[in-house]
Amino acid sequence: MTTANPDIFDALQMLAADKGISVDTLLEALANALVSAYKRMPGAAEEAYVTIDADTFEIRVYGQELDEDGNVTREWDDTPADFGRIAAQTAKQVLMQRVREAERELKYEEYAGREGDIVTGIIQQTDSRFTLLDLGKVEALLPQAEQVPYERPEPGTRLKAYIVEVRKNPRGPQIVVSRTHPGLIKRLFELEVPEIADGIVELKAVAREPGHRTKIAVWSNDGNVDPVGACVGARGARVRMVVNELRGEKIDIVPFTEDTQDFIMKALSPAKVKEVRLDEETGTAEVIVPDYQLSLAIGKEGQNARLAARLTGWRIDIKSETQLAEEEAGYGGEEWAEGEWVQDAESGEMVWRPAEGGPAVTAEEWSQGEPGDEAEEGTAAAPPTESGDAVAEGAADEEAGSDTSGEGS
Repeated sequence: MTTANPDIFDALQMLAADKGISVDTLLEALANALVSAYKRMPGAAEEAYVTIDADTFEIRVYGQELDEDGNVTREWDDTPADFGRIAAQTAKQVLMQRVREAERELKYEEYAGREGDIVTGIIQQTDSRFTLLDLGKVEALLPQAEQVPYERPEPGTRLKAYIVEVRKNPRGPQIVVSRTHPGLIKRLFELEVPEIADGIVELKAVAREPGHRTKIAVWSNDGNVDPVGACVGARGARVRMVVNELRGEKIDIVPFTEDTQDFIMKALSPAKVKEVRLDEETGTAEVIVPDYQLSLAIGKEGQNARLAARLTGWRIDIKSETQLAEEEAGYGGEEWAEGEWVQDAESGEMVWRPAEGGPAVTAEEWSQGEPGDEAEEGTAAAPPTESGDAVAEGAADEEAGSDTSGEGS
């Protein structure tokens, strides 16, 4: 029987309490290390195991003899006389290693299965490849692909991020987080809106272009609760907290409805929609808006229409009332003959050469509509001008406009 240095076991108990690891786990790790130390001693048995009493810290080494089938045929107490000294030395060398391993396992278990949660970290380091967030016990990796374009918070600032993956690593858990994931929007609103956390209000859909604009569709399970008002908050306080965390990203909040046409109308907010026509076969929605609302419905570089399409799951084709009227009246509905304008090798003149064959037509003959042209099958495109550009008669000017969408709703 050998009693190890009591200071070692005092340290062991302190480590167990400090690291949140059970004493039994540490004793088991120490016993395994002591078996390795015993087998390095002269005359040690080939098979052995070590026991440590959790109350008295008495250490015993038992040698074993095994038969060909691996069954124990003899067992005896083979504790060396100076094993207490060996135990102390071994504990100092091995125990901290086992403690670190146990700590890493605990950290992994703490974050394993937390994909989809939101965490708050302090920026430790940032470069062109990734940013490190200090979460307290562990660090999280924010890759470049998961960062919002042009968002470069300074080291030392707090940042909320969405956990997308937890990997097991020999050095501890590797937590990969994102600032661009749509799930970040949901989690931020859950933090700010008690009705969402309680399940009264639901986020049915989210469409996001990180750093620019987000649209969310909300639904209330209680007829007395306005889902949009709950998310916006008094004087916009709740949505403002989310916008601030996203560094000024604009957020449109629209009510969700089972009526697809109505939902598409609301998804295009702040633009006012006059009519929505659905094509179930192609999954396309033809949206008619007043002329003065066309640029607002499309949004800057098509952003409003693009986000509305993602939110609703429908392809959206936006037309103004004037464009629709022209189409229905057949304006501009002439069929254009297939062919091209080429330079005649002999005369040097520009002539129209039909794709289906036949005699070429000069620009003069085309303008006079002389016999032999392809008027019945279609109208050829106008000849190129001096600059080389073909001019289509009656082509309407494309209406352009800037995004005047507002924040919130």
